[in-house]
Amino acid sequence: MTTKDNLAADAFSNLDNLRLSVDYMQSAGVKKLLTTVPVRKPRPQDFVRVHPDQCMTAALIEFKDDREIYLVTAPMMDVLPDEYHPAVLYLAITRQGVPFLWPVRLPGPDGRQQEWHRSALEAAEMAKTKWVRVKANMGLGAYEIFEASSTNIPEPQWPDMPFADLLRIAFRDRLVDSAEHAVVRRLRGQI
Repeated sequence: MTTKDNLAADAFSNLDNLRLSVDYMQSAGVKKLLTTVPVRKPRPQDFVRVHPDQCMTAALIEFKDDREIYLVTAPMMDVLPDEYHPAVLYLAITRQGVPFLWPVRLPGPDGRQQEWHRSALEAAEMAKTKWVRVKANMGLGAYEIFEASSTNIPEPQWPDMPFADLLRIAFRDRLVDSAEHAVVRRLRGQI
């Protein structure tokens, strides 16, 4: 065996010498910019966490066929009283470090709440302290919540920006703020 072969064998004996660090982009002097923040439920296979402080109640309009969610400003709530639903927007993050806003419906004016919404709210609150996975169970009529069994999962690395900026990115093209907005016109049958 040559000296070159010995060096190669030594390199493979300690995999930490070959492993790419999670923050390799930062060590190269590059800063990753956050330009997209999805607004969605957690995917059934993803373990997620919810930020303990970054959330807000909001009025949302959801077009399920288009899979689009719009944020309604306070002045527009009077214009669209029967079109939006109250929800909590939670800042959540996947194990892969992808932040997203998780909308969870709140009870309506009558105070009643569907089991889907109640179980999603319970999962989001639980995810403030634990990594959880949320999966729809049609037979149950609610979400099942699974807690990660490993205690070695590191704490999430939250985006270093104000919640308002995350909302601005998430809803940049989906903020209903005037009577001329395409969503208002669509709901009135004008387009």
